[in-house]
Amino acid sequence: MFANEKAVVVFSGGQDSTTCLFWAKKHFAEVETVTFDYGQRHKQEIEVAAGIARELGVPQTVLDMSLLNQLAPNALTRTDIDITQQEGELPSTFVDGRNLLFLSFAGVLAKQKGARHLITGVCETDFSGYPDCRDSFIKSLNVTLNLSMDYPFVIHTPLMWLNKAETWHMADELKAFEFVRTRTLTCYNGVIGDGCGECPACKLRRAGLEQYLAMRGASFQGVEGHA
Repeated sequence: MFANEKAVVVFSGGQDSTTCLFWAKKHFAEVETVTFDYGQRHKQEIEVAAGIARELGVPQTVLDMSLLNQLAPNALTRTDIDITQQEGELPSTFVDGRNLLFLSFAGVLAKQKGARHLITGVCETDFSGYPDCRDSFIKSLNVTLNLSMDYPFVIHTPLMWLNKAETWHMADELKAFEFVRTRTLTCYNGVIGDGCGECPACKLRRAGLEQYLAMRGASFQGVEGHA
């Protein structure tokens, strides 16, 4: 569908953005990544993203977004703030304006590189109450970017309506299941692969993985039984 076009993937080296990167490589002739250094509590995220981009032969741009640490102190940028979530409230890992800024800067970069497609791994199905992961926000920003730069951007959100089990399924269909499982960094505590098992990101990732493996096992057994 977009075989002759160029795309820029907003890339953190986590499960979702890496799955989106494999998706982009399947659908676009040229793919680049943009990674944001915003003072994450584990710099390993930048290193993991760079390593994956190199291995997959995809150009990467790292942009300094440390101003987010100044503007919006949170558990992702400050080690003295605990990772918590109270019922009915946004988790302490929420960074005000993060996706707004990331996608805006990604758009500026993409235009300079002659790419009109932006890809991000935001998801409304499994989001933790983050307002900037909603489909309505993405659609609104897409219009705003187009108007602000007079350029025909298209923001793609391949995971928007998938739960974590379905995201694992997509990775499997893209023949990237083991790569995503062992090489990506989703954990808030900086543990690659299956992570620490305790932070909210790890619990969500693990629950989805277990659900998908159970579904895949049942499907395989069904095929074996039918045979």
